This record gives sequence, C-alpha cells and structure tokens, in this order.
Amino acid sequence: MWPFGRWRKVENLGLRGERQAKRFLKRRGLKILATNYRSPTGEIDLIALDRSTRKQMGAETIVFVEVKTRTSDYFTGPESAVNRDKKRRIKKVARYYLAHHPTDGYNVRYDIVSIVARDAEKPQIKYIPNAF
Repeated sequence: MWPFGRWRKVENLGLRGERQAKRFLKRRGLKILATNYRSPTGEIDLIALDRSTRKQMGAETIVFVEVKTRTSDYFTGPESAVNRDKKRRIKKVARYYLAHHPTDGYNVRYDIVSIVARDAEKPQIKYIPNAF
C-alpha cells in the first residue's frame, strides 16, 4: 500500500520551508524575483536579487537559492542533500535563466537555506550564502 498521506505531508513541509525561506531572505533585504522557477533543464526554489553587493562588488547580485527542509537534523543537516549532482543541475537552471533574462552586469551567487522544522518548535534556519 502506497503511503499517499505521508507524501502529502512531506510536500507540505517543503512548501512551508520555501515560504519561510522567502520571508527570511526578504528580511535580509533580498528581493524575490522568482519562486519555483522551472526551465527545460530543471527547477530552482528561489531566485533573488541582492542589492547590497553593489557598493562592495560594483554590481547587484542575482542569487539562486536552494531550500532544504527536514523535520530532523539528527544524522545530518538538510543542506547535505545539496550534493555534487544537485549543484550541477542548479547551475544548469541558472545558466538558462541568465540566458533568457536581461542579466548583463550582475554578479551571480548560489545560496542554500537549510531549515529544520520540528513539530511545535520555531524552525531553525541556517543561511549559507555563496554555498557553491
């Protein structure tokens, strides 16, 4: 018997995590450009604009964000799920986005937002800018 209810719960956890990550990034001054951006090469959770890098780096930065949400970090943190293959796929989606949008003159960065959402507790959010 297939546990459909369990998968629905996992899907809701992922969506809740993405909403939390979005609020978290907005509070840090990033502007969300796209959510669940899909291309022929894959999907990325969030694309944001970091205007704070203009002064330091001479240009604003387009940030591709992978969000990983788990209910426990007992064995390892959620960010460990962003392995070499996942990073490669994220970069392919980023290249597609950059090729199809007016992005000349922007810096590019890849971030991870790792969320541990235990029941009845405030989620623990770990932000890893420039993760890869």
